[in-house]
Amino acid sequence: MRDMAGGPRVLLKRLRELMQEPLEPQERLDRIVRDIASNMVAEVCSLYVLRADSVLELYATEGLNPNAVHLAQLRLGQGLVGTIAASARPLNLSNAQEHPAFAYLPETGEEIYHSFLGVPVLRAGRTLGVLVVQNKTMRQYREDEIEALETTAMVIAEMIATGDLARLTRPGLELDLSRPASFTGLSFNEGVGLGHVVLHEPRIVVTNLFNEDSEEEVRRLDRSLGSLRLSIDDMLERRDVAFEGEHREVLEAYRMFANDRGWVRRLEEAIRNGLTAEAAVEKVQSDMRARMFHMTDPYLRERMSDFDDLANRLLRQLMGRGPEDVAASLPKDAIIVARSMGAAELLDYPRDKLRGLVLEDGTATSHVVIVARAMGIPVAGQVKGAVSMAENGDAIIVDGDEGSIHLRPQSDLEAAYAEKVRFRARRQEVYRELRKKPSVTKDGVPVDLLMNAGLAVDLPQLSESGAAGIGLFRTELQFMVASTFPRAEAQERLYRDVLDAARGKPVTFRTIDIGGDKVLPYFKGVVQEENPALGWRAIRLTLDRPGLLRTQIRALLKACGGRELKLMLPMVTELSEIAQAREIIDREVRHLSRFAHHLPTSLKLGAMLEVPSLLFQLDELMKAVDFVSVGSNDLFQFIMAVDRGNTQLADRFDTLSAPFLRALKQIADAGARNHTPVTLCGELAGKPISAMALIGLGFRSISMSPASIGPVKAMLTELPLQELEAFFKDNLMAPAQGTPMRALLQAFADDRSIPL
Repeated sequence: MRDMAGGPRVLLKRLRELMQEPLEPQERLDRIVRDIASNMVAEVCSLYVLRADSVLELYATEGLNPNAVHLAQLRLGQGLVGTIAASARPLNLSNAQEHPAFAYLPETGEEIYHSFLGVPVLRAGRTLGVLVVQNKTMRQYREDEIEALETTAMVIAEMIATGDLARLTRPGLELDLSRPASFTGLSFNEGVGLGHVVLHEPRIVVTNLFNEDSEEEVRRLDRSLGSLRLSIDDMLERRDVAFEGEHREVLEAYRMFANDRGWVRRLEEAIRNGLTAEAAVEKVQSDMRARMFHMTDPYLRERMSDFDDLANRLLRQLMGRGPEDVAASLPKDAIIVARSMGAAELLDYPRDKLRGLVLEDGTATSHVVIVARAMGIPVAGQVKGAVSMAENGDAIIVDGDEGSIHLRPQSDLEAAYAEKVRFRARRQEVYRELRKKPSVTKDGVPVDLLMNAGLAVDLPQLSESGAAGIGLFRTELQFMVASTFPRAEAQERLYRDVLDAARGKPVTFRTIDIGGDKVLPYFKGVVQEENPALGWRAIRLTLDRPGLLRTQIRALLKACGGRELKLMLPMVTELSEIAQAREIIDREVRHLSRFAHHLPTSLKLGAMLEVPSLLFQLDELMKAVDFVSVGSNDLFQFIMAVDRGNTQLADRFDTLSAPFLRALKQIADAGARNHTPVTLCGELAGKPISAMALIGLGFRSISMSPASIGPVKAMLTELPLQELEAFFKDNLMAPAQGTPMRALLQAFADDRSIPL
């Protein structure tokens, strides 16, 4: 094979002209492979396109039998072409027939060709096909020839992505890019959403591929790289907590990649081969992503994610675009797909257009999920691979009940889910009818069904859900979505709005619960902890930083002027912490009285029971406070020694296991014994089966997400409580019979037609 006839720049120029000509798709492909063969002085150039059934079909060829087009096929992984598609790596062979993967297709007439160069046709790291050149002589293709063929393959990838080739596909078959795909993760919030994909950090689609002036494009690249490096250095120089520990490691990785000469050299080579700066970034990014996608080492895969994010930042620098451009043009049925995101970022999207959220990472108790739950949208989490397989605008179904998603679903699946949505809507109508009915068991025992809240967006759901009040107002959410500490006036305004929205219904405010996994980027002084859930957080932190607690107490006292203030302390471990907090509260009351402020008519102080040490001082606790709230999420994780954020352990231990239910019964009994009101707020309260168990154990007040109140109330009105109490008397303390408590409870409900 002689030197390339015109080099990659001439080839790209010719391809650009071909793309602009008004040609039919097949004619365009035929001329492309002809020009590639001519430019690379190859006797054969063939394009194979990956179909949705994992078959690579010959779509165009110069040099092989033209009658084999659309007939010659290889399975993914079969032959040299199938091996390239499966591995997303080029193959450069001087004698292709000696390679163990070689598969001879007699209809093509390729047996006379020896040297072989094949490259994957990649877009955003996904293999869409394979581009091949062949020669009769035995020789190795040079690096610049491989680079030229890869660059050409990128242009063909855009043709496939735009749908130009769909018209060439035989009836009943589809190309891989439009292939339906399903993923299973974890259910983070129930519900079903049908809509269209909005990538949270949108993959920028490069449409301007060919450059007019390579040197100017290199200068553009240098300027953007310089700006990117400066921004990373600036973030690393900041000393606040947002950039310590893991966050800092990510930025160090960004800086390493941004200054990597090998990466920059590959970008410059792609530009000098005729691509624009942004097309060069897209090409190198796609090549790297495809290669690393097949690696099993989790560390290397994580570094790929860092590189991916960095390349996207560079693309945005080059194209002058930001996430706000996408938010401005959201579809009316947007389903956000993200690797991870913050609670404040979700709130940036208009609520009326959101139909669901898909996360590759996160846990059921992460802050963005708490906010999504408050917004009432279904959430599927731990859905690995969703971001790379999804494109903006793809049809998508989020099944928050099962924790699964369906990308580009087939019509029958879409119809089935549409019916499921209609069924849920009818069921919601039933729940709405229950809204004004008394919250009592079948045998007439009243149970308060309260709702959890934390943001202004939650407040309309108080009346819509029919909740008896707000059993837990998470004041820290206001801090988490802000960029600086909310001023006392802003806190006071929010608390007053909450009370106004409650219209006389009780509201329990929990003092700020930060630390652990709830990190405020602007809060100085938090150190990296090996076990943050067991560390400096909640009441421990605010007693050590009394100024923070005093400001909040003062805002609450002012907001509750003329009304009752119910105040709850999180993560109490010892009764002395309650005494210290009471001292701070009394001091603030005296201060405001001195200046004749309108004070609450009464102040009730409660404690969250989340730490197992309180189980051994229950009577003393009940006497020390006006009420108790059980934080079932943390209490369960501490009793079972299981990190609730660890996805490997998420489903390992059952919250309805007998040991945990026995602990909860002790708490309910202690409350009744001491005439101290006890509420349970947490995930347990929001599921009908576990809410049924709580009521049977003696809880008469439970707090949950607004969407859970309807299903729980439907269960409650059909619950014969005396029979359930008798069931627990027989089963809770009896030796284990081998049947899990959850199964026994399910059978109890089934026998009595209790809706769960």
